[in-house]
Amino acid sequence: MSKTILIVDDSESIREVVSFTLENAGYSVLIGTDGDDALKFLDGRNIDLVITDLHMPNMNGIELIKAIRNMDEYKRVPILFLTTESQQDKKNEAKDAGATGWIIKPFVPSKLLAALNKVIR
Repeated sequence: MSKTILIVDDSESIREVVSFTLENAGYSVLIGTDGDDALKFLDGRNIDLVITDLHMPNMNGIELIKAIRNMDEYKRVPILFLTTESQQDKKNEAKDAGATGWIIKPFVPSKLLAALNKVIR
């Protein structure tokens, strides 16, 4: 059974590139357009990893991470932050909220897959 990854990003082009990369690597992909939209997938189904952007409307990545970490069923799911931000304070804020790792955009597909392999169970 393939692993399921939830991608959350308000950029359609990023969602397409990430989902294409993951699907070609054999992963099942769920897609949310922002944090609020992503919550509909956190309904008890199995999710092995979340990849989220920081800057999104309605609910940003930090708020989404905090929401996920407050759900018993998902509090141990690895979460990777995929963003253009490279400032240490943003990294610290994401880590404090419960992010597992950090990937800077633009990303190289092979590096994204390598990061996934380090954190996915």
